[in-house]
Amino acid sequence: MDRFEKKTLTLSNLKAELNQRETVIYSQSAAFSKDALRRRPEERVQSGYRQSYALDTDRILHSMAYARYIDKTQVFYLIRNDHITHRVLHVQLVSKIARTIGRFLHLNEDLIEAIALGHDIGHTPFGHDGERYLSKLCVDAGIGHFLHNVQSIQFLDCVERKGRGWNLTLQTLDGILCHDGEIHNQVLRPQGEKSFDTLGLEMAKKKADPDFALMPMTLEGCVVRMADTVAYIGRDLEDAIRLQVVQRGDLPVEVTAVLGDSNGTIVYNLVTDIIHCSHTTGHIAFSDRVSNGLKQLKQFNLERIYLNPTIKKNAAAIQTLFELLFESYLNDLQKGNERSKIFTGFLADMSEEYIESHRPAEIVRDFIAGMTDRYFLLQCPERLRPNVIDVS
Repeated sequence: MDRFEKKTLTLSNLKAELNQRETVIYSQSAAFSKDALRRRPEERVQSGYRQSYALDTDRILHSMAYARYIDKTQVFYLIRNDHITHRVLHVQLVSKIARTIGRFLHLNEDLIEAIALGHDIGHTPFGHDGERYLSKLCVDAGIGHFLHNVQSIQFLDCVERKGRGWNLTLQTLDGILCHDGEIHNQVLRPQGEKSFDTLGLEMAKKKADPDFALMPMTLEGCVVRMADTVAYIGRDLEDAIRLQVVQRGDLPVEVTAVLGDSNGTIVYNLVTDIIHCSHTTGHIAFSDRVSNGLKQLKQFNLERIYLNPTIKKNAAAIQTLFELLFESYLNDLQKGNERSKIFTGFLADMSEEYIESHRPAEIVRDFIAGMTDRYFLLQCPERLRPNVIDVS
C-alpha cells in the first residue's frame, strides 16, 4: 500500500469513527450523517472524508449566492447604517441559535448549520417587499408564485455552478424549503420519510398555492424553523428602535412580562423555553405562555414595524423598478440581445441543461432574485433610482 492509499484509508476510518460516534452522543431522533441522501452519487474524491452535512455547509458557504447575502435587505432598505441587520448576519444568528438548541437536544449540528446558512439564499433584493413584487410578475408570466424558500432550492440545486448545482443532501434541502419562519407554530413535529420526488412535489404545490403548509422531515429542520423566528423577532425590534421607528416603551406589557424588552432577553427566554419544552419529546415546542407572548410580539412587529408607512416611502418606486427590469430582461431574451446583462452577467457559460429546461420568464426570475440591493439599483436608469438615506 503506497502513501496515498494509506492516507486515504486513515481518513476514511476517521470518518467512519465520527459516524459511529453520532450513534452514541446523538438522540435516536436525530438525523445521522450516514443516512444522508444525495440526488446523484459522488466519487470519493468529491465527498472525501468530511461527513455529509458538514460537506453541505462547506458547499453553501462557498456558493456565489451565499456571498451575495452581504448586501441583501433584512427589513430596512435604502438606509446607510453599519449596524442595521442585513441578510448575512441574520443567517449567522439563525445558525448560532439553532446549533445551541440542537446541542442541548443532542441533534446533528452539522445539518442544523447547513440548513440555517442556506435557508434565505433565495431572497430577492429589498427583502419581503421585493419578494411580493417579483411574485406578482412571475404569476403574470405564468410561472407560478415566487417564494424565497422555493427559490433557495432553485439556486442551490439548479443555478449554482453554472447550472450544475451543488448536489446537496435531501435533508438539507428539505429543511431549507420548509423553514417558513413567518408562520407561528407552537409545536413542530417532523413529517418523517421523504424523497427527492416529494421535494419536487412540495415545491410545485407551494408555487401554485403560497399557503400550502410544509413541515420539515427532520427535528433539525424543525429547530432551524423555530430559530429563524427567534433570530429575527428581537433583532428587527432593535433595528427599529435604532432607526426611531418605535420606542422600547411601546412594547406591550404582555410581551415584556414574558420575553423581556431587549433582543438579548428575548433570545434567551425563547431558546430556554424551546430546550425545556422539547427535551426528549421528539418534537420542538414552546410553552403556552411563551408561545402567546411570542405571538403578540409578532403582531406588534407586524403592525408597528413591517407595515409602518415610514419605512415604505420608496415601495412604489422599487416596485416600478422590478417591473421595468423584468420586462426589459424578458424582452432581451426573446429578441436574443446578447449585449444584455442577462446574457453577459448570468447566462454566460451556463449549462445547456439549465437553458433548455427553463422558460425565459424563469431565467429572468432567477437573475433578478439573485441580485443584491446595490446591483439591482445599478441595472436601473439613474433618474429612477430612489436615494439612499444616511442615518449612521
